Amino acid sequence: MHPTRNDLSETIRAAMVQLLNRHLAAAIDLQLQAKHAHWNVRGPHFHPLHELFDEVAEHAREHADMIAERAAALGGMAEGTLASVAPRTELPPYPSTIVDGRSHVDALAKAVAWFAKLTRAGIDQAATAGDAVTADLLTEVARAADKDLWFVEAHLHAPD
Repeated sequence: MHPTRNDLSETIRAAMVQLLNRHLAAAIDLQLQAKHAHWNVRGPHFHPLHELFDEVAEHAREHADMIAERAAALGGMAEGTLASVAPRTELPPYPSTIVDGRSHVDALAKAVAWFAKLTRAGIDQAATAGDAVTADLLTEVARAADKDLWFVEAHLHAPD
């Protein structure tokens, strides 16, 4: 841990940095999964899905940035390299062979839902540890992830 004048104890800060790095890995993985869908979607609804998936990827990038900056502000290291993210992410792997829009929508909806669930669990962990600021940050991330899930899932209810 780096020195800081943050008044949370070093024990709490270290625990929060560990928690934040788990969420950072998930956010980076979600960003990459959404970009994979963005690049590879095909079919009659290509254009709106291509744009939607790019928006989800951008939101995940923004989440990752906020999460990483909080870890650094607490005196920790934001571990966002591929080597640190790959073994740490808790998101299920994205299917690499799908191309049709509906399959991408379903796969990305599962990933966003998993990310939101993980984030909600992190809110409780941060609050229990006594870090209201990290809990608040994760609440903001969960709120945005729920909105992204709504937008993605809306495409599952449309006829093909």
